[in-house]
Amino acid sequence: MAHQSLSFQGVANADQVNRITTALMMLDDVDSVEVGRHGAEVEGRARRDALIQAVHSLKLGIEVT
Repeated sequence: MAHQSLSFQGVANADQVNRITTALMMLDDVDSVEVGRHGAEVEGRARRDALIQAVHSLKLGIEVT
């Protein structure tokens, strides 16, 4: 199982964290996700670009790296 880290800038509240968590968990090949205000730790075989796109698709104005 692969491990990937994402960094966030602009996450302001728990609702955004919950929405990001849900979006990432809905992706194929994601086994587990831990999301906080400053980033996420993702386990699974999902592609990094798919993870970033899932966060951007929420249109929360968050920068993801």
